[in-house]
Order: sequence, then structure tokens, then C-alpha cells
Amino acid sequence: MHECCSPGAIAAPPKKCQCPVHRGECTAVSAQTIIHHLKDPWQWTEKNQGYYFCEDPACEVAYFGEDGSVISKQKVRGIIGIKDDSPHALICYCFGVSRANALSNPSIRDYVSQKTKDGLCSCKTSNPSGRCCLKDFPRVVTTG
Repeated sequence: MHECCSPGAIAAPPKKCQCPVHRGECTAVSAQTIIHHLKDPWQWTEKNQGYYFCEDPACEVAYFGEDGSVISKQKVRGIIGIKDDSPHALICYCFGVSRANALSNPSIRDYVSQKTKDGLCSCKTSNPSGRCCLKDFPRVVTTG
């Protein structure tokens, strides 16, 4: 177990932690984000610990806790776009933009950017990563 995930830590959870399955570095995510993406959120018990989002497409982990607990992709109610290379996978959850949409119409990014500046996005709860959806657009444009 990585030191950031050691039980009994009294400091605030680190912003990054190693995935217990694929061992790559993952970014912190709020319990609020997780609960909005679980198929059966009433069956999940939040603990007083840090949680992390694993974006590695090959890894079955969606979220994990500092204690090593894992929430698999199968427990998430939708497809996690960053973990799925399908053209129909969403890259912007706030406005329903798929990878295919972004590739066929690059001006969609400008629309999403403006709506984000206007405070009309909901990335914290809509995007499984809890981060701004705009960060996923360059990946699509350069790797699509």
C-alpha cells in the first residue's frame, strides 16, 4: 500500500494517490462526485478518508479510497468516457458532448468553454473525474 493510503494518517488526504490495482498515480475526487455516479449510491458507505479517480482505460477501478477499498467501473451507472474509446463516449458530461461530436465539430469546445466561464457547467458532479470537462477536449482532438 502506498504511503498516501496508509491507515491512521491524521493529515488531510493527499491530492494524488497510487491506484491499488494498476499502481498509477490518480487524482483526488470528492465523495459528492462519487455518489452522483454510482448505480446504487444508497449501498455505498462513505468513510472519513480521501477518495481518488482512476482514469487508466485498462484498469477496472473507477474510484478507490485511501484504505484500499475499490469501486469498479461496473458499479458506476454510465460509461466513463476517459476509460472508453468509443466515439459515442462522453467527454463533456455537462452538455452531453461525445468524442464524435468534438471530432466532427471543433467549435463545440468554444461553446463548452463559454458556458463554463458563464458558470453554467456542473463538472464536479456530472463528470466522473470531478474535474472540468474541458481538460478532456485536447486529448480527443490530438488522439482521436
